[in-house]
Amino acid sequence: MKSMILGALAALLVSTSAFAQAPAYEIMAPASPGGGWDQTARAMQNVLQETKLASNVQVVNVPGAAGTIGLAQFVSTKAGNPNALLVGGYVMVGGILTNKSPVTLDQVTPIARLTGEDEAIVVPAASPYQTIDDLVKAMKENPGAVAIAGGSAGGTDHIAAGLLAQAVGADPKAINYIAFSGGGEALAAILGQQVAAGISGYGEFEAQVKAGTLRLLATTGDERVPGSEAPTLKEAGIDMELQNWRMVAAAPGISAEQTTAITDNIQKMVETPEWKAVLERNNWTNTFLAGEEFKTELAKNIEDTKEVLTAIGLVQ
Repeated sequence: MKSMILGALAALLVSTSAFAQAPAYEIMAPASPGGGWDQTARAMQNVLQETKLASNVQVVNVPGAAGTIGLAQFVSTKAGNPNALLVGGYVMVGGILTNKSPVTLDQVTPIARLTGEDEAIVVPAASPYQTIDDLVKAMKENPGAVAIAGGSAGGTDHIAAGLLAQAVGADPKAINYIAFSGGGEALAAILGQQVAAGISGYGEFEAQVKAGTLRLLATTGDERVPGSEAPTLKEAGIDMELQNWRMVAAAPGISAEQTTAITDNIQKMVETPEWKAVLERNNWTNTFLAGEEFKTELAKNIEDTKEVLTAIGLVQ
């Protein structure tokens, strides 16, 4: 009996010691609560803590200017801090370009691309637009009269609106896009019928679509969202496809060893059943890519985004 007790005590001490050695992170979501970055940061917080890959995780929201305000604060205050993480992605790439931000992703330490998510095009339940065809017909007739709510200027939602206009023969430079810094604000504007339509990641609208307060007209991926009756744009005869993606970065000025340790921990996180459940629950696609491959892909994405934003008049 005594040996059993001693063995159990030793196991407990080892477990406690391992947990104490797990890092503590502060994750910055550079947007208001409710949006995709906030959802991603809080999903990371929950999974890292549940799986004991981290001893403690705090999420801090710093909204504004497509994430560039948070990015600038992160770079200026977290240099050399291996416990500081930043969620970003496609929206931030566009925001840096459209806001001519003096701080760019070159000044952080890219860790990994985490997820991909199809964009969703929705209208209020009482909207006269019953189908995506109804909406694009109105956009073609008078793009300025169709107010579309979404995330920050130059981000994925804005790019999606411009590409949609371009694909259906409307003037992408004439679209009436209304930018919000957080998903919650954009959602309130759509539900309040202050705008004609909304574009954002499907996960940000899913609850309202299922509740019947929003009507899903189409999604922008190559396949339908599981369980949805709404077509993809390509199924609706519109030659456009787009997927948002989100990443995690670390602070500037950390060592190669610290970068490797963070990357290894994030890779462990994405391989857990808890993280896979998050992906399924939010209809996020696992697009994990780390190391030099991710850095190369990120550089290419920045160049591609610049071309798109120039084409729709957001970057000169």
